[in-house]
Amino acid sequence: MRKVAGHSLFIGGICAVLLVLMMLLVSTHPLPASPLQEHRLRLYHTHTGESLDIVYRRGDTYVGDAIAKLDYFLRDHRTGDVRRFDPKIFDALEELTIAVGHPGGEIDVVCGYRSPWSNEFLRTHTPGVSQNSLHMQAEAIDLRMPGVETSQLREAALSLHRGGVGYYPHSDFVHFDVGRVRQWCFDCTTSLAAGN
Repeated sequence: MRKVAGHSLFIGGICAVLLVLMMLLVSTHPLPASPLQEHRLRLYHTHTGESLDIVYRRGDTYVGDAIAKLDYFLRDHRTGDVRRFDPKIFDALEELTIAVGHPGGEIDVVCGYRSPWSNEFLRTHTPGVSQNSLHMQAEAIDLRMPGVETSQLREAALSLHRGGVGYYPHSDFVHFDVGRVRQWCFDCTTSLAAGN
């Protein structure tokens, strides 16, 4: 019985030494880390003339200073007010460029954040502006993409089922938000509203 116990202790000691040696080997020769996938947006603001080409997320982690730059870029261009955007909208925008067959393509921003003052100003001067617009919650962007018909952009946005999609054919832009899934077509013919 003693021989068996002594033998077990001896084997256990060898295993412990081997484990320590393996740990030392791994710590001195770490495995190369796989690079995190970068998520990028290229934006142009039609009112300010500013451009932004930025990596806003690496892997599953949003890049803090990039999000702050996006928030500033998407500020209310009338008042200069800045509000924190729901980062899900940036993922939705990236998916939209892929859905229209232009991954990483430039997005022309017509409207980002809208302060309550700006929203009310637009409501009194422009038809089709909602009193409770998600622009005021920093959850909506009006946009178009160079080289992509807004009707095609609308269809791609609808296919994502990410939130609300509004189509403004006469103003040549698409409203895209991360609210509840819904759609509308402003000042459209019946066939256009139906997507024909």
